[in-house]
Parts: sequence; C-alpha cells; structure tokens
Amino acid sequence: MKKSIFLLIKVGIRTTHKSIHDAIAEFQAKTMLNVSSTPNIEVLETKIIPLNTKK
Repeated sequence: MKKSIFLLIKVGIRTTHKSIHDAIAEFQAKTMLNVSSTPNIEVLETKIIPLNTKK
C-alpha cells in the first residue's frame, strides 16, 4: 500500500545572508535529503517541499 507521510525537520543554522529568506531559498536549493528504508517500509521518494517565503 502506497501512502505519504510528512516529517517536520528542525535545522539550526548560522548564515552571512542579511535576509533569512535568502538563506532558506539557498538551503532548499542545495540540500540533499537522505531517508532510509526499513525492513517493513520501502522509501519510494523524498523531497523538500518549498517554503514560499516573502521577499
């Protein structure tokens, strides 16, 4: 049975960007996400859902 779950991930950062929105955009564009399968769960797809921030 194929289902979707949503995981909320907290990431602490230090940045030289003047705007946190620029830091978020860069982070979303360059981050690789690795979620592993378990004996009972096969991971089919992972992706970072874009956070649409104000500019």
